[in-house]
Amino acid sequence: MQVKKVITYVAVAFVVFYLFTRPAQAAEAVNGVFDGIVNGANQLAVFFTNVLA
Repeated sequence: MQVKKVITYVAVAFVVFYLFTRPAQAAEAVNGVFDGIVNGANQLAVFFTNVLA
């Protein structure tokens, strides 16, 4: 259980460090993730629309 805690703390520290040192690139990364989620949801909607039509 300790290793999982340490890995979690290291990951959070890395994210905070990245946000403070490169905020523009961090914002682009977040936008890319959200764009991917939206694109995936749209593709699922198209799939189910075609299956049910």
